[in-house]
Amino acid sequence: MKELITDNAAAGKRLDAWLSVQLAPDLSRNRIQSLISEGQVSVEGTIVRETKHKLREGLNITIHIPEPEDATPKGEEIALDILFEDDDLIVINKPAGLVVHPGNGNWTGTLVNALIHHCGDSLSGIGGVKRPGIVHRLDKETSGVMVVAKNDLAHRHLSAQFADHGRTGDLERAYLAIVWGTPDRTTGTIDAPLGRSHRDRTKQAVVHEERDDARHAVTHFEVQQRFGARDDATALASLVECELETGRTHQIRVHMAHIGHPLVGDLEYGSAYKTKANKLAEPLQTIVKGFARQALHARLLAFEHPSTGEILRFEAPLPEDMAQLLKAFQNSAS
Repeated sequence: MKELITDNAAAGKRLDAWLSVQLAPDLSRNRIQSLISEGQVSVEGTIVRETKHKLREGLNITIHIPEPEDATPKGEEIALDILFEDDDLIVINKPAGLVVHPGNGNWTGTLVNALIHHCGDSLSGIGGVKRPGIVHRLDKETSGVMVVAKNDLAHRHLSAQFADHGRTGDLERAYLAIVWGTPDRTTGTIDAPLGRSHRDRTKQAVVHEERDDARHAVTHFEVQQRFGARDDATALASLVECELETGRTHQIRVHMAHIGHPLVGDLEYGSAYKTKANKLAEPLQTIVKGFARQALHARLLAFEHPSTGEILRFEAPLPEDMAQLLKAFQNSAS
């Protein structure tokens, strides 16, 4: 329960607008609007459900803030590789195969289920619900560093950083990918808008910028190693580091396939390369055929801590399966 007396600055202001200033940063404007609509705000003892209600000086306002509700997804005891945790956030090294959020076909066994169990009462509520705040995602079969918010303040702050994509702040994301062939330049930028594929609505595709669903997408890449390189500057495969200037669904996978270098193991966007493993020498052939996911790992994540302002930087080494794949390509080139 919070009680406030309107000041002279409140005169003529909307109820939600004035409260959002008074209660920042604990409650977002969206949360305040929800509380008003739910009948949790009284002005001079009368419940007001209209967010646009105009105020004047000297009014007594009472705000009842219910305890956060339990999240709909249930907590499950799932092992987590935790890189950092405090009252505001948790950073994990996500394994390949772990879905981030419950959804069609994956209502249990997700990262959200694991975090609800692990964090317990340290989740102070995102939008009034005890749930972890997902501010960015990794595909199910992509491994690596992820940060998750534990309260509204952290969720808003981190969401703003990811929305900005590091253009004006300190957010930094770097991925390692093993791709077929090698780009014609050591470094480059792929600037190609993405939208839903007309052939398969579950997939993304490079689309014309004037399409209604076209979303600006930019990926910077740098070739780290080439495997089986020949005199004509071609190669069997390459290790590439990608940095995101935007964060679209499947962005790296679609962009690398777009320039003719799909990720090894990516059967969605590199299906034309499915039989390429048949031409490989052993033991590389067996290892590539047994690699059952896209070869993509989020190796680095840096961001500003929402409370302290400190720049936090986390790195995750290649998981065992991708490390073995990389070693097999390296050995094939020696």
